[in-house]
Amino acid sequence: MSSAAQDDEVAAQVTGDLLRRPTVAGKFTSEDKTRVVVEEFTRDEGIAATAATNLLRRPDVAFKAMSDDTARHQVNHAQVGRGRQAREEFEETHELAPAIKHFKRSAEFLDLITACHAFVAKAGRTVPGLRDRRLGEDERDLVHERIAKVRAACDWIEHAVDTGEVDMDAELARLLKEE
Repeated sequence: MSSAAQDDEVAAQVTGDLLRRPTVAGKFTSEDKTRVVVEEFTRDEGIAATAATNLLRRPDVAFKAMSDDTARHQVNHAQVGRGRQAREEFEETHELAPAIKHFKRSAEFLDLITACHAFVAKAGRTVPGLRDRRLGEDERDLVHERIAKVRAACDWIEHAVDTGEVDMDAELARLLKEE
């Protein structure tokens, strides 16, 4: 065995032993600990996934992690992807899949119709309350921003209904992410 390889094995053994000692580990800064754990030890996707899974099983860690908008968005995106994958696997292996797919499409259609109806009904009840009232400039700006989001979402819905394509562009994703 070469001395470089032997040196690496010794370094790995010593590092592992040192990091298990609370008094030694306590001498590292939080930034150094984070850098070593996150950047060095989790380069491998499998190790990173195992570490993240184990950490998210700790309620306080999961709560703090979900206060980060990007982390929460990535977790939500992964959940949607995992749900889609599970549904596809189910549909490939069960004879009830066509009936379930039809029911799901009917339910999605009804959800969409209900969402549209709820928006129109709520607007119909709320807007008359603005009679003889002038909103301030900040209030008007905020309402106009929300209306722009509603228009973008409506355009997306129309496009999906007409083409079957549900992918959204980056600007729409950014608008909806803020909600």
